Parts: sequence; structure tokens; C-alpha cells
Amino acid sequence: MLDPTMTYSSGYFPHPRATLEQASTEKYDRICRQLQLSPSDHVLEIGTGWGGFAIHAATNYACRVTTTTISQAQHDYAADRIERQQLQSQVELKLVDYRDLQGNFDKLVSIEMIEAVGERFLPGYFAKCSQLLKPSGAMLLQAITIPDCRYDTYRNGVDFIQQHVFPGGFLPSPSAMTECLRTHTDFRLQNMEDFALHYARTLRLWREKLWSQLDAVRELGFDDRFLRLWKYYLCYCEAGFLEHQIGVSQWMLTKPQWPAPALA
Repeated sequence: MLDPTMTYSSGYFPHPRATLEQASTEKYDRICRQLQLSPSDHVLEIGTGWGGFAIHAATNYACRVTTTTISQAQHDYAADRIERQQLQSQVELKLVDYRDLQGNFDKLVSIEMIEAVGERFLPGYFAKCSQLLKPSGAMLLQAITIPDCRYDTYRNGVDFIQQHVFPGGFLPSPSAMTECLRTHTDFRLQNMEDFALHYARTLRLWREKLWSQLDAVRELGFDDRFLRLWKYYLCYCEAGFLEHQIGVSQWMLTKPQWPAPALA
């Protein structure tokens, strides 16, 4: 279902005919460009996934990356990818909860990991991210969000995804995030871009790719009930992004001593 980068967060399609792999790569590179990554940077990534961002940043920007996950399977898979690409000297992979991390980093990246944090832990998440950065640092956060107008209803209920796909998952609203930033950090919000339609297309391509390989999926032991659940889930999410009932956005957050850009 995924492209060769093994990315399972939204892509960013640079042009109408872009492939899923091109969209994943462009998403990673937009993050790197916004953070102005350079070889002198030490980047912290909270939420390794399958290693796609860490490998892209180290390969294309020659920076150091420390990336952390709490999944043993993802840790082992990412470690193998890093070793095969001979990036061990640049990429440090940790099997550690982000709350236990220490250090002062130049840049911080977290891609669609905040949805696993939980509502009551959002203030601590943002406070920890701020603490881990140098006074001149910056963070790029990619988050799936629920609109402010639906937040109270959402937070007091259990939806299809929480019940059947991601138990414990929680989507913050933009206002909930900005309130955490205001009261628990010294971050400045430099830019925020919602690109929900890119996620809708990402989901459609995932679904089409999955459905083109049904025989192979069944051979892995997955039955028709599982396939119906996943088809519904992917369509449900695609419709949500198309109708802006959910959003996905990148937030560029900077610390007080982040250098101001020069005037053109």
C-alpha cells in the first residue's frame, strides 16, 4: 500500500501528475527547506515511523539526526534501512519515549505523531519539545487536526477510527494546540499551512494500491472482514479531508533567538 519511502503520513503533491513516492519525498523536503537544514544542524525527530524522514534529511542535507520511536518493529526496520544506506555515522536511532529524551537540538521534527499523544498530555508534549531545542532552534510539526467547531463534540465521544483502527488516538484542534503553545512554551508560530486535499489524494492512492494487490494481502492471512474495514477506513478518511471535516497542517514554530530572515 505504501510507496518505497514507507511513508504513512500525508504526501505533498508538487504537481498534478506526481506519484505517491514523489509526494512523500516533496513532503520531507518541504520540512527540510522550512527548517533551513544545513550540515551543522543536529535534528531531533520524535516519531521515527519506518525511517523515511531521517534518511532523507541525512542523505540530502548532510545533517545529523537523532530519531526516536517506542515501536520495536519500526526501530528494527529503520535500523536496517539506515545500515544499508551506510548512514550510521549521521543517524542515531533510539527506542525511547520522547518524554525521556535529553539534550539540546538545533531543529525538531514531528510528523503526525501528536495524534498518539492524547488530550491530557498535549501541554507536556509541547513543553518537552520546547525544552529540547536550543534558544535559536525551530520545530516543524505536521498534525492531523479536528476543526475547532467540532472539537468539544469529538473530544467527548468515540469515533469509528478510535473504536476500530487507532484506540487511544486523539486529534487536537488548532485552537487547542495554540493554547498549549501560548501557556506552556516560548514558541512563536511563524507559519501554518493546511493541505487537506493532499491527504485526500494520498489516501485514494493508498486504497487503489491496496486493492490492486488483494490476492497478495489475502495470502498474508487477512480476511474479507479486515479488507472491508480498511476500505471503509481509507474512504472515510479521504471524505473527511475532502470535506474539511479533518485537516492536516504543517506548523513552523521558532524559539526566541531564531534568526529573523533578511529582507529581500
